[in-house]
Amino acid sequence: MASSILAIITLEHGKVAGGAPIFFVDSIEEQQSTSLYLEKILDATAHDLKNGAMIIVKHS
Repeated sequence: MASSILAIITLEHGKVAGGAPIFFVDSIEEQQSTSLYLEKILDATAHDLKNGAMIIVKHS
């Protein structure tokens, strides 16, 4: 069973890098709303890393 990170939604510009698309947001509310939309659009799951970043993961 493989999982893939499809997106990262973050409040911290300097804390993330990598191959997944990164969405920079200005508030926790915007982060939650963006995560919810991406979760539904991508048919995936949002995970809060509790460090200012959320990831959208496709579990297959």
